Order: sequence, then C-alpha cells, then structure tokens
Amino acid sequence: MLEIRPTCEHCNRPLPPESSEARICSYECTFCATCVDGILHHVCPNCGGGFTPRPIRPANNWKGDNFLGHDPASSRMKHRPVDPAAHARFAATLKTIPPERR
Repeated sequence: MLEIRPTCEHCNRPLPPESSEARICSYECTFCATCVDGILHHVCPNCGGGFTPRPIRPANNWKGDNFLGHDPASSRMKHRPVDPAAHARFAATLKTIPPERR
C-alpha cells in the first residue's frame, strides 16, 4: 500500500493526499510536478526511474474500508534536496531513454 508521503523530497512543498501535483517513482520517491518537470527532467535522483502521477486515495468510505480514514497518509517527511548540477550530470543520459526501457 502506498505511504502517500506528505511533501516533495526536493523543495518540501506540501503534497496532501488529494494533491494532483504529486509524482512518484516505483519506489515511491515523492516529488512535486514542478520539480519533476523543471529540475529532475523526469529522472528519479534516487533510482534513475521515471515518474507517474500519485494515485489519490478516496477520502470517503465508498466500499470495504478502503479510504483515508482506515489507511491514513504517511506523516513521514523525506526532505532530501537534489544538487541540480549533480543531477543534471546523472540524468543527462537517462532522460533520453523512455522510463520503460531504463
């Protein structure tokens, strides 16, 4: 189950559970869309993978206790700002490779 981390790892921008601006990689590294587009160039600085919009967990109990009230979002913040120059070097070769082929 996704943790639904509360902030962008780079800029520390709040990303509440209902945010459509949250992006995650397959390891659930969490960044905002602005950082993914403008700084990370769609390359995760932790694993080299790509990003996808984070799903939004329902706030209401529509069926079977599958909602935020039963499975709350994480409060664990991971603020690990990326060194833009170092990441640009890392991402230089990866950003031209589609995520599904990395």
